[in-house]
Amino acid sequence: MSERANALALVPAGEEAPAPVIDVPAVVCEKARALGAEAWLDDLPSLVRALEDDWGLEAGRAFGDATEAYVIEATLADGTPAVLKLLVPRAADAARHEITVLRLADGEGCVRLLRGDEARGALLLERLGPSMRELGLPFERRLDLLCGTAARLWRPAPGAGLPTGAEKGRWLVEHITSLWEALDHPCRERAVDHAVACAERRIGAHDDERSVLVHGDVHQWNALRADGDGEAGFKLVDPDGLLAERAYDLGILMREDPVELLAGDPRERARHLAARTGLDAEAIWEWGVVERVSTGLLGVQVGLEPVATEMLRAADVVATGG
Repeated sequence: MSERANALALVPAGEEAPAPVIDVPAVVCEKARALGAEAWLDDLPSLVRALEDDWGLEAGRAFGDATEAYVIEATLADGTPAVLKLLVPRAADAARHEITVLRLADGEGCVRLLRGDEARGALLLERLGPSMRELGLPFERRLDLLCGTAARLWRPAPGAGLPTGAEKGRWLVEHITSLWEALDHPCRERAVDHAVACAERRIGAHDDERSVLVHGDVHQWNALRADGDGEAGFKLVDPDGLLAERAYDLGILMREDPVELLAGDPRERARHLAARTGLDAEAIWEWGVVERVSTGLLGVQVGLEPVATEMLRAADVVATGG
């Protein structure tokens, strides 16, 4: 977490207070530039000030480990601690999708939404505790907790207006193939072909009637301590929001911790997750293949190292055998 103080200086009556100083994490800056959102970065101080006025809150310190948005502590007028999240603008309806997921979840398995503004990409959220990453939970324990936490969110949500698993699969194919070329082939072509083939099989397997609301980015950085014990003691943040097969969320767990994945049989993790949830191990494995390449390439683009290179190394290994 950044150590800056984001308080507004006192000014004489009748004069406008200056906009707060903004300390944006480097990864967020790079992502904004990659998306052509430099103007959003320039406008952040005035946006924060406007939301302070509109929502009756006081902005605090920035979270330095954010990757998808500018995220800061906030305090409501009655003293309630909260979090203000400002999403990097994207072509897709990211803000609408996230707000939709959080409203559907209503605090079950996901952080509770207090206020949302789709047009400004702004969300006011309950403040939670440290992430699983910060708590240093053992690897196997993390996997089981993440499975259980994600399962609390899974529910039918027909007509929610969220992308389907098939639509996300087609987007991932385009994202992988175009970014691999743009980055001058940072992993083997066979890894890309393997990911595309897996994505096409998951697209073909999509079934609207069996799809549920899934988070779309379940990992230890996105699971924060909440009140309660066991699985109920954590909530997920930063949902992408899809109507897809449940295995999609577990594919994210296949993508994460790539060094540990290669320490033994890479497929053993998929078998463990399948046994834990009663889902299909092959579907879990295939979504993991797709997400590993997609996220590894994006990580290279925005400088998220060393994990990006580790993911692509794992992608090469599972596609080629070494």
